[in-house]
Amino acid sequence: MDKVLNIVGGGMAGAEAAWQAANMGVDVVIHEMRPDVGTFAHQTQHLAEMVCSNSFRSDDDENNAVGLLHWEMRAAGGLIMEMADAHALPAGGALAVDRDAFAEAVTARLLAHPRIRVQRGEVSALPDQGQWIFATGPLTSSALGQAIAAETGAEALAFFDAIAPIVYFDSIDMSKAWFQSRYDKGETEEQRTAYLNCPMDREQYEAFIDALLAAEKTEFHEGETAGYFDGCLPIEVMSERGRETLRHGPMKPVGLTNPHAPDVKPYAVVQLRRDNALGTLYNIVGFQTKMKYGAQSTVFKTIPGLENASFARLGGIHRNTFLNSPTLLDDQLRLRKRPNLRFAGQITGVEGYVESAAMGLLAGRMAAAELLGAHVPAPSGDTAMGALVHHITGGADAKTFQPMNVNFGLFPPIDARGGRRGRRERYKAYTDRAKSSFQEWLAAQARPDAA
Repeated sequence: MDKVLNIVGGGMAGAEAAWQAANMGVDVVIHEMRPDVGTFAHQTQHLAEMVCSNSFRSDDDENNAVGLLHWEMRAAGGLIMEMADAHALPAGGALAVDRDAFAEAVTARLLAHPRIRVQRGEVSALPDQGQWIFATGPLTSSALGQAIAAETGAEALAFFDAIAPIVYFDSIDMSKAWFQSRYDKGETEEQRTAYLNCPMDREQYEAFIDALLAAEKTEFHEGETAGYFDGCLPIEVMSERGRETLRHGPMKPVGLTNPHAPDVKPYAVVQLRRDNALGTLYNIVGFQTKMKYGAQSTVFKTIPGLENASFARLGGIHRNTFLNSPTLLDDQLRLRKRPNLRFAGQITGVEGYVESAAMGLLAGRMAAAELLGAHVPAPSGDTAMGALVHHITGGADAKTFQPMNVNFGLFPPIDARGGRRGRRERYKAYTDRAKSSFQEWLAAQARPDAA
């Protein structure tokens, strides 16, 4: 029996799947098409390259479902979380990383592992034999996407995901901008000053909205439809939903005091977050966009403090492909029609770096166990990982299936009585229950009689 596990795609999910499987004693080949076949979003050959935000979002494992997912991945010896912690940047209560150092470190650890080999080149067909995990993400190549669609007999669903721009710090006017995390959140001074804030009065905000609405946008190709994921809406789409939408979203002015004018409350605030350890690059938080490059530069320079901004990268937009997983995958993340093929990461219909890596962790462990003649079940649905995998493999309505971030709405309800009436107490009850269940799941795999 062939004991080699083949993983197609070296992103968050593929990297984590390889690490988990190799540490269980299985030889792994990661098939990564870059640099032979590139994408518009990737800029390096590194594995686990972050192409959108540099944030893994909240690190609060007691009151936040994403933070709980961080905790579970750390408990399971996850490579992605280990390297994220090693290359963390101040970001208030969030976990943000130096994206280049992070990807370089993940790549180095995988290449140094004696059971892992990286093979460059495109896989454009679904193999008939062997154990495979497809973790090709939202930018699955056209040829492979067609092969998947032909095999499943169903068209892959798609939405359009947008990338936020990155600004050089030394081009920001600090006589107008200031450092502060919203509500001064964070345990250290670095965390409490992790964000750069650019304030707007009402007139400036209205002018900004006018410029957004009038800006030239990227056109879709004939036959394409745009079904945006609400967690990653382009700012101009948000502004089209109502002129006040941005003020109640990424540009909300709450929890901030402008030291340049402490008695003047901003009408709106644009936040930037450090993108690298040197502090030379800052990304504009929540500013994914489909404006054309020339329009982006013009519109973003109307923001106070960014009048002379220089951009290391402008925003972009790409087609994001994912499976109708509730109809196609079983609870082992296997394609029902071809059980030697597993899928992991964003292509399964989870959204976010951490969620993608978590599905890779599960797929890697499940595939390795099968190769070794054992069985790793999905975690209980009251864990963060279990809630996600149960949602995408049957919990969601296939007719309306859309990409999903982890959230407490995916968890089985918990009895909030007995003093646990507030939201924080309820969330703490969810995370306490999840941690206990997840530790039991890990312990079961460690037992010699686990099967």
